[in-house]
Amino acid sequence: MPTIITHAVVPLAAGIALGSRRIDRRLMLAGMAAAILPDADVVAFALDIPYADAFGHRGASHSLLFATVLGALAASFHRSLRTEPALAATWIFACTLSHPLLDAFTDGGLGVALWWPWSQAREFAPWRPIEVSPIGAGFFSKRGLAVLMSEARWIWLPATALTLATLALRKASHALSSRR
Repeated sequence: MPTIITHAVVPLAAGIALGSRRIDRRLMLAGMAAAILPDADVVAFALDIPYADAFGHRGASHSLLFATVLGALAASFHRSLRTEPALAATWIFACTLSHPLLDAFTDGGLGVALWWPWSQAREFAPWRPIEVSPIGAGFFSKRGLAVLMSEARWIWLPATALTLATLALRKASHALSSRR
């Protein structure tokens, strides 16, 4: 899995790129939390639930169903998120789904149960360039630093570049429309 820091980078970058008119700060923060939430399943280790179990790490909480349920829940809280129900649902669904999609690009673990409960299969992307993060205290090690460098290369830098490009395009578009 990528680190929780990196899972939060995707909605942060997307929210900045889309702008505060579309994605209110509350909605962006909720999206960042939704992108991290699937990894709450690490409590399964403490409960002696096997990794490969449907409710183990990268199991049900990494599924399309889980993302859909969170999206529907967000729609019911749309007022506190300062947005319309459809945008709240779509944003939280996408932010939650970004988590298992990033995990699928890592080079370790058992894959993600993206299709749970319809399938117990664990999926990986065909290309897996992101180093898998150690869980727990192992994160604060030489390997943890290597993981962060891998995430910077494959996620942080591209996300930053896309965000900056989007902001530049938006600024240029605004400048053009102001001249008319």
